[in-house]
Amino acid sequence: MSDFAGARPEGAPPELTDLQAPEVPAVTPSLRGPSMTPRQYIFFYSPDEWEHFIREWATALGTDYVQIKRLGGSNDRGADVAGFKTDMQFEGPWDCYQGKHYSEALKPSDAFPEMLKVFTSVIDGHYVLPDCYAFFAPKGCGPTLNRLLSRPTELRNWFLEQLDKGDSLASEIPEDLRDNVARLAKTADFALFRSVELEDALETHRGTPYHVGRFGSPVPPRPGHDSPPDEVGAHETRYVAQLIEVYAEKEPAESFTAENVSSHGKFGGHYRRQRESFYSAEALRLYARDSVPPGTFEALQTDVYSGVIEVAETSHSSGMDRLTSVLTASGQLDLSAHELISVSRIEDRKGICHHLANEDRLTWVKERS
Repeated sequence: MSDFAGARPEGAPPELTDLQAPEVPAVTPSLRGPSMTPRQYIFFYSPDEWEHFIREWATALGTDYVQIKRLGGSNDRGADVAGFKTDMQFEGPWDCYQGKHYSEALKPSDAFPEMLKVFTSVIDGHYVLPDCYAFFAPKGCGPTLNRLLSRPTELRNWFLEQLDKGDSLASEIPEDLRDNVARLAKTADFALFRSVELEDALETHRGTPYHVGRFGSPVPPRPGHDSPPDEVGAHETRYVAQLIEVYAEKEPAESFTAENVSSHGKFGGHYRRQRESFYSAEALRLYARDSVPPGTFEALQTDVYSGVIEVAETSHSSGMDRLTSVLTASGQLDLSAHELISVSRIEDRKGICHHLANEDRLTWVKERS
């Protein structure tokens, strides 16, 4: 099994700063699954799309990369995708993933020029030798190359033999550079050269937020979430303040605070339910962040806003009446076009309304003219 089968541990994945996220599907994927398997989709990828897939996959590895860059192109110096472990990037420890979208399994003759490119790039000062250099091909490596990659000492000997051959690509580089490559290869740990099996890569990619958008597969199960903490967090102060305004409008003689409203005889239960809804929606947002393409939750939030804003802006007798009307309307919206709807609850819709109130996009108590 490949060394890259494990999923990334808990924590935010490295940010893909220069990669456009896969678009959120316009319709909910069928629970019967896609018409083609991910392996079949990948067969039709262009080399560029294959590199994008590799970069997404790298975010789910158990390595704490500070940045992951796609560098593929005519002058990539053997590094299609680079995972940098420090801010020193190519001048510090890093991993290299070389994508080869070939219709057949890779052969030693496919690997040699790429390995040669790595050593010449190190000698020319373009980067330091990577900690790991992995060949990444839809058909994997053929038996001969796989055997060589599994025996680092034999792989080094084979590489040096190819370097000495007059008919190899090495014959096209200056003799002094070829001698330098030989010296570096003799001291290098050839265990850095590896391969990634497609099935292992797909299993790891399934743990990224990009898998659903790329392959149209059903969204993963949603875990449960904890109840709201007793103390109001800094991230929820505005919608709580709006709720207190609603209660104060109904009972102006009383003094409501975030500390006492939960135990209020008339409004305490209502207040606790709203916080439950807010945290339910917050759990959905975090789930979406880790499980589906970026922007998926925000698209749902936008449609909830569009569906309730007219209700919110209609004349109401009180802030409580406006709040109740908006929450009721949110539960009646047709949101079936959103893939998150299969794992969402009515409480999530109400909670999204409180998220909007937290951003002052919805206001319950209006100033009277």
